[in-house]
Amino acid sequence: MYEDILIAGFGGQGIVFAGRLLAYTGLKEGKEVVYFPSYGAEMRGGTANCTVIISDSPIASPIISHPQNAIMMSQPSYLKFLPRIKKGGRVLINTSLVKDELSREDVEIIKVPANEMAEEIATLRIANMVALGAWVKKSGIVSIETLIQSLKEVISKDKLDLLSLDKKALREGAKLV
Repeated sequence: MYEDILIAGFGGQGIVFAGRLLAYTGLKEGKEVVYFPSYGAEMRGGTANCTVIISDSPIASPIISHPQNAIMMSQPSYLKFLPRIKKGGRVLINTSLVKDELSREDVEIIKVPANEMAEEIATLRIANMVALGAWVKKSGIVSIETLIQSLKEVISKDKLDLLSLDKKALREGAKLV
């Protein structure tokens, strides 16, 4: 088993946190993991992305130029990265901010209104968890329950107020697929 995923959006959407949570969960389940964050100097509002690789065997390289999976949380990220996704891959798009303008019939497109769902739950700040919950459920790469349990070990102290909302967002995201 081998899965790689690019999570992309803009600074402030929790892109790097979502990747870190997924990577930590993979480690907790005893898998080989690579976590490679990247973000612009602008931080909030600038570009942000990260790559996570989870495998049952050693991972040869942390660099993925053509990922097989992606979560696209913003239109600029979608336009930039969709052409790089491997044929036969899966792309989860946040339909709240991404308009499916590009045509790729060789990848599976999973549409999730992450922002709307997050606002229904409580706050836009948990849209990343809605999207991650949906992708984890769809891919089956890690257990949704282990993902939820890992939250309290990965979340920073200044975001502890979001812990119960993040858990709910992961569960609600999983229900969407």
